[in-house]
Amino acid sequence: METLGEGGVYFGRHESSHKYTLRGCGSREQGWLFFFFKNMAEAGTGFLEQLKSCIVWSWTYLWTLWFFIMLFLVYILRVPLKINDNLTTVSMFLNTLTPKFYVALTGTSSLISGLILIFEWWYFRKYGTSFIEQVSVSHLRPLLGGVDNNSPNNSNTSNGDSDSNRQSVSECKVWRNPLNLFRGAEYNRYTWVTGREPLTYYDMNLSAQDHQTFFTCDTDHLRPADAIMQKAWRERNPQARISAAHEALELNECATAYILLAEEEATTIVEAEKLFKQALKAGEGCYRRSQQLQHHGAQYEAQHRRDTNVLVYIKRRLAMCARKLGRTREAVKMMRDLMKEFPLLSMFNIHENLLEALLELQAYADVQAVLAKYDDISLPKSATICYTAALLKARAVSDKFSPEAASRRGLSTAEMNAVEAIHRAVEFNPHVPKYLLEMKSLILPPEHILKRGDSEAIAYAFFHLQHWKRVEGALNLLHCTWEGTFRMIPYPLEKGHLFYPYPICTETADRELLPSFHEVSVYPKKELPFFILFTAGLCSFTAMLALLTHQFPELMGVFAKAFLSTLFAPLNFVMEKVESILPSSLWHQLTRI
Repeated sequence: METLGEGGVYFGRHESSHKYTLRGCGSREQGWLFFFFKNMAEAGTGFLEQLKSCIVWSWTYLWTLWFFIMLFLVYILRVPLKINDNLTTVSMFLNTLTPKFYVALTGTSSLISGLILIFEWWYFRKYGTSFIEQVSVSHLRPLLGGVDNNSPNNSNTSNGDSDSNRQSVSECKVWRNPLNLFRGAEYNRYTWVTGREPLTYYDMNLSAQDHQTFFTCDTDHLRPADAIMQKAWRERNPQARISAAHEALELNECATAYILLAEEEATTIVEAEKLFKQALKAGEGCYRRSQQLQHHGAQYEAQHRRDTNVLVYIKRRLAMCARKLGRTREAVKMMRDLMKEFPLLSMFNIHENLLEALLELQAYADVQAVLAKYDDISLPKSATICYTAALLKARAVSDKFSPEAASRRGLSTAEMNAVEAIHRAVEFNPHVPKYLLEMKSLILPPEHILKRGDSEAIAYAFFHLQHWKRVEGALNLLHCTWEGTFRMIPYPLEKGHLFYPYPICTETADRELLPSFHEVSVYPKKELPFFILFTAGLCSFTAMLALLTHQFPELMGVFAKAFLSTLFAPLNFVMEKVESILPSSLWHQLTRI
């Protein structure tokens, strides 16, 4: 189909190429010339690409041939270049050297390689990679014609790969710890006793960002108390934040000011609970007022969203206070009411608080009911969900489980289900078993966790270790079966069994979240880079040579001469064959050239 355009030019669709082409009514030759030059340009571009690829191929595969050609030319030109005379001079100079020189040479080589080894080991322990390897890949590989991973040719991945990459990025997201402790009543008391800081600057900075997101809005400047609190959440100094909260309370009953004092100034859970009850009274009043005005504009809607976040946070922390003070049934009721009142606010992960409280009550049927709702394939997983499901299935068989009996008669259906649940949990987070089995010491959990990382494992084991100990034989079953998971996923970074491949970003994020005195658990264990092994071998070998040369100088001299003669024997043999094959006249002319 063709349509007429302006100036007598009409557009038609070329049937062979399925592209729209421009044709003039009276200038058909111009169209042919256009296509001719276009095809010539495309052919020229294709020829240049082929030429470039041939050059790259020649550098990649024919360097050995070029190397031998250069050796051949050097041998031909050995007379004009006086190579034989120079080699004779060098050999005479080496013969005049004493064994002390060789001891000093090998000792210096050993020292330098030892220093390189120490630096490589330190760099590997801190950054998880080899410095020499990183420099080679980042700087030398592009100069030698290496492939750029960011090139368009390598960006055409399948949908499955892109989905996996997106999942890995989402799994490396840092989440708010739903069971985080109180700074004043718990974290600061740890600091007073031990003198160590349990929280990192990165973790506290993330908490400050969360507070600004949940507890502030654009209309805070209209209310003096909220304006003061908006600045208080940005303060780095804890005393400045506490002083600002007291200043805000002098102006008005501010719920967020009570929250800050309960979190950071209260030194006991009882004091924190009293302050949260005062915050609840102020927060409910603000919530009711903003609820009536939320449909009057975007600003009122944002204010109501802020008041909702404040109210949910207060009620959740009050429930946690009741749980810490031993009123577990009251805490369970508060959490259930909160989840019914605000079912869409899943960002706080209140169901994980509920699971822990139900396990404390040993209400395993209620725990199973909660898992049936949240252990869904469409919902994000966590160590709490996976390991709680494994604990419930292990509880059915752990009291009678014996590895010797199981090896004789095989696993029953219930035992197989329990083992599969443990494997599923270990695949999701492989760091947890070492803390549950007390193979690694626990520390206070951070305020933020990385799912599938060491920080999440610490946060889970800190609160749930007692529940595993309460179930008879559960830890024994975990001890006997958890390592079998790694035989099912031998390449965790490339493929997974029940979950996506294990993300590679957990170690870096966990080192930022966890204090420096804690040894971060790394999975999978990284193999030592080649250059560390190479420098270790070089250091040991040169040190051994220096020692042997110092103790047995004459014997090492004989050994060195025998080694060099053996090393150059194949080259001498090849040169003799070349001289015997080539005609003497041709060889004479080549040497004259």
